[in-house]
Amino acid sequence: MGAHANRKATKRIGLMGGTFDPIHHGHLVAAEEARYQFGMEKVIFIPAGIPPHKTRKDISPPHHRLEMTVRAVATNPSFAVSDLEIHREGPSYTIDTVRAMQEMYCGWELFFITGADAVLEILTWKNVNELLQKCCFIAATRPGYRLGSLDRKLGDLPPASVARIKTLEVPALAISSTDIRRRVREGRPIKYLLPKAVEEYIYQHSLYRS
Repeated sequence: MGAHANRKATKRIGLMGGTFDPIHHGHLVAAEEARYQFGMEKVIFIPAGIPPHKTRKDISPPHHRLEMTVRAVATNPSFAVSDLEIHREGPSYTIDTVRAMQEMYCGWELFFITGADAVLEILTWKNVNELLQKCCFIAATRPGYRLGSLDRKLGDLPPASVARIKTLEVPALAISSTDIRRRVREGRPIKYLLPKAVEEYIYQHSLYRS
């Protein structure tokens, strides 16, 4: 009885990692759905500083990605933004971010929310078992996304670690940052794919033009 009461009292917080180049409604819907389904107090969006595993060379400067994220979440009191990775020197590793957040939110239960593709990558990183001890992972997928490769990867992990990875279907994840960047480059509309404040910021600063 006592242990169960303690578990109920543990506050939950979501950490949403990503490049957010640009942030769009898919990210926001995923964060809100995860917050609701897993009973989180709030979700903190953490734009990556120098993403160690990104191959794309033309990632927008961190201050632009941070500002777009701040504008995107401004209307939701359950959302916040951290510039932790933006201001960290060198590549941004998830383990460092999770350790820092664990110190900041001592005693809280951490959930790291990201796309299923990113979870697949994370499972190949060093310290993956430590990561899974420190937080649960929520792999957000679009409907119809084949989870076969994720299931195969999970087969390599101990059962206790597998139990720490949850999947979440999010219809809006069919929207992609890659498609938005392409649309801007081609002069096609991006309205309704992302918050108006982010759309205005992209045009104001001529992002994704070249």
